[in-house]
This record gives sequence, C-alpha cells and structure tokens, in this order.
Amino acid sequence: MKKLALAGLLAVSLTGCSSEEPKVLNLYNWSEYMPQEVLNRFQEETGIQVVYTTYDSNEAMYARLKLLDDSAAYDLAIPSTYYVSKMRQEELLMPIDRSKIEGFDNLDPELVNLDIDPGNQYSVPYLWGTTGLAVDTSDIEGEPVTAWEDLWDERFEGKVMLTNDMREVFHVGLRVLGYSGNSTNPEEIEAAYEKLTELMPSVRTFNSDAPRMPYLEGETDVGMIWNGEAVMGKDTMPSLEYVYPQEGIIAWLDSFVIPKNAKNPEAAHQFISFVLRPEISALISEEIGYATPNLAAREVLDDEVANNRASYPTAQDMLNAEFQTDIGDDALQIYAKYWEMLKSGR
Repeated sequence: MKKLALAGLLAVSLTGCSSEEPKVLNLYNWSEYMPQEVLNRFQEETGIQVVYTTYDSNEAMYARLKLLDDSAAYDLAIPSTYYVSKMRQEELLMPIDRSKIEGFDNLDPELVNLDIDPGNQYSVPYLWGTTGLAVDTSDIEGEPVTAWEDLWDERFEGKVMLTNDMREVFHVGLRVLGYSGNSTNPEEIEAAYEKLTELMPSVRTFNSDAPRMPYLEGETDVGMIWNGEAVMGKDTMPSLEYVYPQEGIIAWLDSFVIPKNAKNPEAAHQFISFVLRPEISALISEEIGYATPNLAAREVLDDEVANNRASYPTAQDMLNAEFQTDIGDDALQIYAKYWEMLKSGR
C-alpha cells in the first residue's frame, strides 16, 4: 500500500562554491506516501535536494525502472512486498550497504529477513499496512458491510470503488471464491475474473492515486481502500469506517530499494537512515496513517495513533490475512490478460 510530497522539492542549494553542482536524491514513490515535513527536514539537514516523482501501481513503477536508461535513473524506490523479490531476482537492484544504514536493528524481527529478500540484502522495510473495506456509514442502509462478498450486493450498484491494482482486485475475487489471493491456477484466476465481471456494473471507479477521495467526494459509498487512506479520510469524513473483511485482509510491506543504475546511492543510504530515526518513523505513521515496522518509533507514537485499529490491527483482525507473494511471470501474464478484459468490459 502519497502526493503530500510534490515533485521537484527544490529549495536550498548546498553551501559553498556557487558553481558546485547540488546533490540530488531522486525518490520514486507512491503518491501521498511521504510527508512533506520529512523531505523538508532531510534537505535542511543534509543540503541534498529531493526530487519526488510518484506512481500509482507496482506495475507502473516496475515498468518504468526497467525502461529507464542511466541518464534518467532514480536513486530510491518503494515497491510492495512481492515486487522486491521480482526486482531482486531480475537484478534490477543495487545491494544495500548495511554499514551505511543506522537504525536497522530497530525494525520488527517479524518484518525482516523475509522470503522476498533473505537477509535484507536489497531492501529495508519502510511501512506496512492492509487493504480492506471502506464504508460510508452515513449512506449505507440495511445490514452492515462485513465481507468482501458484500460488494456484490445490488444496493451498492454504481457506488463501489476498487483500487487500480490488478493483484489486489483479483485477490478479492479469489478470496470470495475461497481461493488463495496468490493463486497461480489458471482455472481459479479465470473463475475470479468471471466473479469480478458480475461486480463491474456496481463499480464506479478504480483509484490508486488517492483512494479516499471518491468516498469524500460522494462518488462512492463502499469498496476497497488502503488503511492509511482510510485514516486520512476519516479525519475529513467521520462517517468513513475501515472494515476488516471476514474472508481475510490483504497485507503488504513496502520497502526502500536502490535501483541498480542509481546516480546517488550515498544519498539513498542517508535518506533510509534518516527515515529509520524513531522520531521520523513515528512522524510518518502519525501523518499518513500506515504502520511503522520501527519498534523504537512505536514507543513514541501518540496514543491515538498507536490504538487506532485501522493503522495497527489486532491479532483478531489479522486472522486469515494474506501477504501477496511473487507468483511468477507465467501466472502474472494470465492475471494481466483478464485484468485488461475486466477493465475494457470484454
């Protein structure tokens, strides 16, 4: 699971000779996923200019990093769980120099050394979160929404929002049918497609740019949302509730990675260390509503944030939760075929 930070944060130049070329960190990230204050403080402390560019899906990020030549490279990106594994295996990443990273030991042991990157040779956890149900309780009548399957209820026709994320949307279809959201079985993927086609008359929009906005603007009443977006949305619209679906939540971990053709890996390491400071990690979690993997940061969180179930789920909330995994290129092509058909109405 991001436009609070605007592209082209260009404020102060490095002190010293005016002819010296300023240091730049090109950060490629999800929109609304890094508070402006963090970028400002990093630049003020280091003199490194941050140029912030955004994407709205792992697929878009991956495709761009594969296609870019060295002259237009990014220094730091933040892919989700399984894309770390995919990019590592395709040799698209530069190894992390742990000697240049401060604060790694503060990370939750349950969120490091995962199968996606054993030993965290190529990645450092940034935030983790969930994708669940958003419900505008002021507009919903009748039985409460408790499950992914409820999205198919005819009372929501034309009022459903889905994230613009192929794997997440198919995850929902698969789980409603009782399958794993990481299925590689062509028959199960096709069945999920058929199930999702039944939902399409109810779908008003796909949004992974700012998923809270269709709810805040009254365009949709129910659907998918990332937990941090739900937290930010509720600040504006108290009737917006985040629901953990009975079939199981979608869980994900987003991590810092350094693309193999990064121009300024030194600045990338500096930025990772800066974010790992407990007070900075806490600020990020409090500002944008996602859970920090930094245990030292959790100790200094405001109680309101630390006790917010949308940001920090209980063990009960995580029952049947499923992290997305790398399903391989063959299965991914099957998903992509049906995703195109689903969105084009074929």
